[in-house]
Amino acid sequence: MNQLLDQARPRALSLLPGVWSPTPVTMRRWALATVAVNVGIVVTGAVVRVTGSGLGCPTWPRCTADSFVPVAHADISPLNMAVEFGNRLLSFVVLIVGLACLISAMRLRPRRRDLVTLAWIQPVGVAAQALWGGLVVRTMLNPVTVSVHFLLSIGMLAAAVVFLARSQEGNAAPEPLVHPAIRTLGLALVPSVALLLVAGVVVTGTGPHSGDEAASRFAFDIETVARIHADVVYVVVGLTFALLFALHVTKAPVAARRAALTLLGVELAQGIIGYVQYFLALPAFLVGLHVFGSTLVWICTLRVVFTLRSRGAFGTEALASP
Repeated sequence: MNQLLDQARPRALSLLPGVWSPTPVTMRRWALATVAVNVGIVVTGAVVRVTGSGLGCPTWPRCTADSFVPVAHADISPLNMAVEFGNRLLSFVVLIVGLACLISAMRLRPRRRDLVTLAWIQPVGVAAQALWGGLVVRTMLNPVTVSVHFLLSIGMLAAAVVFLARSQEGNAAPEPLVHPAIRTLGLALVPSVALLLVAGVVVTGTGPHSGDEAASRFAFDIETVARIHADVVYVVVGLTFALLFALHVTKAPVAARRAALTLLGVELAQGIIGYVQYFLALPAFLVGLHVFGSTLVWICTLRVVFTLRSRGAFGTEALASP
């Protein structure tokens, strides 16, 4: 363990000067960090919900009526307060990493306007999420506001993944690497998985893990919405298998085939977790693991799309964005 920390420390420290004097390598590392922290805040948000800590800090922007940090409160468990406050603190980590990406993108030479635009999404998104989080608290964890809170995080994660992908390639005109019909099939996966995430949010908003006993729930039948969610899963898995098969028979680039195979594997693992948690009456740990799996499915889906075309190597493109 100590050896791993010793190896990671120099790499982490090398990122700091890379903010002001960025290179393609440090830019990619900051982009990867942005993806990681966005996944982290989605998962910790799920932890807040499954531990019943949604109102661990019952006010906003303060944690309690008279303190920005947790203090002893007769009606709130210290654990719940710590979990909720920890999730709030992680927002600052997302903001710091996002600002580092933005500064790096603005300082990079030659400047890439597309990277600057994508980098802006993180700090703006954190600000929007902070304001919306206040609404979530003030509405006593209304499932609509909680659902939108999650979907905003998914949008920020998508922007981070696109930022990472664009930081690994040039800015030339896209050159297709597969047949147009296959590219269309790959693109169709994005809205399909987005719909899957929305369906999952509805299931979550109907299920037992509300974040607090005082929170309301969607007035849907849990079995019905779970079946609809499962139906969308079948569509997504079917599209992924069709894409993988098409890539294989047309001898598409290895990177595209590997990305599609990885996506299928993640989807199958996520499906197993989903069925197990359903038949075990939604245990908290598996619910959190399922949320983590949803971020992996989303990341892998977006990654597939970028492997279906090429925009040249980083640094060989024109300055203008597409």
